[in-house]
Amino acid sequence: MNKKQIIYNTENFVKTSLKNAEGGHDWFHILRVWNNAKLIANSEKVDLFIVELGALLHDIADSKFHNGDESIGPKVARNFLESEQVDESVIVHIENIISNISYKGGNFEQKFTSPELDVIQDADRLDAIGAIGIARCFNYGGFKNRSLYDPEIPPKLNQTKEEYKNATAPTINHFYEKLLLLKDKMNTQTGKEIAKERHQFMENFLKQFYGEWEGSK
Repeated sequence: MNKKQIIYNTENFVKTSLKNAEGGHDWFHILRVWNNAKLIANSEKVDLFIVELGALLHDIADSKFHNGDESIGPKVARNFLESEQVDESVIVHIENIISNISYKGGNFEQKFTSPELDVIQDADRLDAIGAIGIARCFNYGGFKNRSLYDPEIPPKLNQTKEEYKNATAPTINHFYEKLLLLKDKMNTQTGKEIAKERHQFMENFLKQFYGEWEGSK
């Protein structure tokens, strides 16, 4: 099993598969998560091959764009990895990473853990906060034709998995329902350190946003 060749082939497979994806979940999202994962992995005891494969394949078929079907991503990943003759134990690990990486609301209990998942999950969450996280949030809100903000619709905290998945609230609410919660959910020390600065950037953005909304800035 030539690991470098498999990573190269996986990169090309993901690039092709996500060619027409929504802007917040496209190849460039994968690339950022991949780079973040490699950075975080430098300080962790992990299997870098699994970290790289998991980062590259974690959003290969996001359930948000497949009618909520969470089984598609692991299936697509398995079919590809089998075609690359990757060991079965690695394939199972990647399937578990894909199934458990996403934030699914405050009441969701993750059913699988591994040091590699911790690294990739932090890398993915870092891309959901800070300047890029804000840009992705509003890009997806526009994609779903959601309003920017409605003072009459408060954020709904501690959502069930189904409530979170089916939410149609204004985009600003998503900051309180997910983005501002991620700093305290990071797994690794490196992830926690990077998250602090990105979290503060979001806090500053919201302060500016509300000031402009009220006409005081």
